[in-house]
Amino acid sequence: MPELIVDERRICQVLINLLNNAVKFTPEEGSITLQVTVETEANQENLSGTEASANNSQTWIRFSVIDTGIGISQENIEKLFQPFIQVDSALNRQYSGTGLGLSLVKKIIELHGGKTGVTSKEGEGSQFWFDLPCDNLVFKSTSNLPRNSFVYTQENSNSPFTPCRILLAEDNLSNIKTISGYLTVKGYEVITAYDGQEAINMAKSEHPDLILMDIQMPKLDGLEAMKLIRQDSAIKDIPIIALTALAMQGDRNKCLDAGATDYLSKPMSLRQLTTMIEKIVFNPTEDG
Repeated sequence: MPELIVDERRICQVLINLLNNAVKFTPEEGSITLQVTVETEANQENLSGTEASANNSQTWIRFSVIDTGIGISQENIEKLFQPFIQVDSALNRQYSGTGLGLSLVKKIIELHGGKTGVTSKEGEGSQFWFDLPCDNLVFKSTSNLPRNSFVYTQENSNSPFTPCRILLAEDNLSNIKTISGYLTVKGYEVITAYDGQEAINMAKSEHPDLILMDIQMPKLDGLEAMKLIRQDSAIKDIPIIALTALAMQGDRNKCLDAGATDYLSKPMSLRQLTTMIEKIVFNPTEDG
């Protein structure tokens, strides 16, 4: 399957909500399936009873949660995605939280340009599904790309998102999670080194397109690591953005003298970071 351009956290919330509901209403001897398929002409049925506004010929990816649980009556199906409504007071006493969260599921999917639906039969089970548009994705070449790569076709855009590998040299786990998470969503593959020596070793073995080098790290600090990288003919040309929390006068010059291509002080703007990465990786001849 190709990767999607979505709010990863929100789509995870949607899947968790639907799977939790399936577990809640399926007996232990039953089964639950998460099925993902490509739909070239998605089913126009949805719970609001209206047709989706998207073009019928559009390509969609459909996520379906299928269970063999207690099922839902047709009368209650019509209530499911309405806010603040629970489908059955007797079920509420037996299964806490019945129906809550489905209106939020519908809203999140609609904000992504998608749609939701359900089919069910009492005593036999239910199938909840949502469709996300994916016409802007490339399907055939994704199997050859590295994990976490970001692939889509470029139309009327000057923003180059070819697969790009970034080595993040950072020992602070919170910073690693924030920076790598943001860059991954932006389409970059991020690999991590936790000290200067490991950064040098990974630069040699992985040969990334760019290195983000924190200055204050254990074993070997960022300044020394950059100097050693610039002395190695195999990796000396890899661009390096130095990151430092010191923000003292003269820090920028120290970083540039050690071999940094550019410099950012913490706390930094993640948008500013991605702008700098794009300039260095995709437009290296620009002055800056």
